[in-house]
Amino acid sequence: MQNDTTTTSRSHLVANPTGQLLLSDTPISFWGGIDPASGDVIDEHHPLSGQNITSRLLAIPGSRGSCSGSSVLLELIDSDRAPAALIFTQAEEILVLGALIASVMFDKSLPLLRIESHAFAQLACGTDARIEGDQVIINNADGEYTINAQRIHIDAHDNDFPDISLSDVDNQILRGESGKAAQVSMRVILRMAQLQGATRLIDIGQAHIDGCVYNGLSNLKFAEQLVAWGAQVKVPTTLNSLSVDQRQWRALGIDPNFGEPASAVGDAYVAMGAQKTFTCAPYLLDTAPVLGEQIVWAESNAVAYANSVLGAKTQKYPDFLDICIALTGRAPCSGTHLDEGRVPALFIDVPQPTHTDDSFWPLLGYHVGLLDSNNIPMVRGLSSSQPSTDDLKAFSAAFATTSSVPMFHIEGITPEATSTLTYLSASEIENLPVKIIPMEDLLASWNSLNTATCERVDMVCLGNPHFSFTEIEALNKLCTGREKAPNVAVVVTLGRAIYQQCNEAGTIDTLKNFGVQFVMDTCWCMLEEPVIPPAGSVLMTNSGKYAHYAPGLVKRSIHFGSLRDCVEAASLGSNDRQPPAWLTA
Repeated sequence: MQNDTTTTSRSHLVANPTGQLLLSDTPISFWGGIDPASGDVIDEHHPLSGQNITSRLLAIPGSRGSCSGSSVLLELIDSDRAPAALIFTQAEEILVLGALIASVMFDKSLPLLRIESHAFAQLACGTDARIEGDQVIINNADGEYTINAQRIHIDAHDNDFPDISLSDVDNQILRGESGKAAQVSMRVILRMAQLQGATRLIDIGQAHIDGCVYNGLSNLKFAEQLVAWGAQVKVPTTLNSLSVDQRQWRALGIDPNFGEPASAVGDAYVAMGAQKTFTCAPYLLDTAPVLGEQIVWAESNAVAYANSVLGAKTQKYPDFLDICIALTGRAPCSGTHLDEGRVPALFIDVPQPTHTDDSFWPLLGYHVGLLDSNNIPMVRGLSSSQPSTDDLKAFSAAFATTSSVPMFHIEGITPEATSTLTYLSASEIENLPVKIIPMEDLLASWNSLNTATCERVDMVCLGNPHFSFTEIEALNKLCTGREKAPNVAVVVTLGRAIYQQCNEAGTIDTLKNFGVQFVMDTCWCMLEEPVIPPAGSVLMTNSGKYAHYAPGLVKRSIHFGSLRDCVEAASLGSNDRQPPAWLTA
């Protein structure tokens, strides 16, 4: 096997590449932000929108948003569309994991380096540069100058991990006594544990796998290789949304060239012993974890909800590391698995507006994530607001879209908001930075999510994350006595378990009579044409997460608003594009 210091036969995947710098001081989610089929930056909210990363020396602080960034990078590497190198200023795990899997599974990789934040200012877009060992050498009109860097080594095919205390079980797995799939998985886990500074592994009680998303053939090859090696999960394991509704993708008109491999990814994980849950909202299942339970979850919104709202303990696990841990039952003891890793690093004060609707929570989560994407926040000022679990679900999803951290606290609402402060002294608490959110800043985020320039609405997109039983009930109540405009499609995505509950309650048939179409197993972040009508150019959603991603993913403009606004738009075929009164009062 080759590691990151070994030259490959691919021109842009070399040990010491030369190329033009492409940089931004804004983190980016590779999933939803970069097209794995082209290398184009498709996140229209990002400063690099419209650029192409292939063969460039990409310098960014780190990644944010989706756990699936690792699978996008794997596909880029496997299809020769990756950057020539990645340069970070922050600790980075999602993209490092993608490069590590490429090395382990496909004998391909790319250089990964970390530089100091102050050195980032010495870089300039379009400047020629080259990587030599632990240095970035810049070549401009004034000559050459050198920036020292830390090379991130990702060789994971050895069994030498001297800094980590291994149990007897760990050593047995590492020797291959539990099969090759578990052995390779343990090597990956230990390499990531070293990166995190963990000195031991811990047992986990359950796993949720985000790696079943299909971002290209490399994702399927990875899963099927594990199956060929005899992979079987060691803990109860649920599966995230697939890229297709496994039972009706043909009826929905999905191209078999996409539908068949996307469905096959799900089959591969089921063959490893995972459950056919296929939901991005595993906290809605009967198996949801409890306060203090050590788990391994991927899917960014689920991680934020599990840590913050349920008080379970998981890191924000990248795709592929999730299944590696499920196959061994062991995870690095670091980050938010530890009480001291869950302590807030800043306060965010929110002057709570009166008479808000349900669009307040996703909008606030989106904005809070933007304020400081690298530190766990404590949001204050909302103690009397009494948000529902659906409100907190919407907040979690939007927060996880713009933030890099795996959790948040809301004073007086989330279970650890008070207890985590006990790890800080009175003076440390007093010296925590405080950021205040004025209403005009929330309005700016509202305007950035509302990209539609006309009042027309062609489609209403609900269920990102998957709708809950109570959201279906609320939708049913709002639709009662109304008629859907004939030119508007209304689609709800939800998990199989919630669909069954709602079907038994009779709400599914009622909403179908209104004109709602239900899609299971997949979610809006994976849905494209023909589920989204080819002629429909304007969408409406109540999801802050989808409002952010949709313009780049499906090239449609977006109306963002409350669930009531969405039903109004479904009935009228239009939205007045006005912010709610509580936001402008």
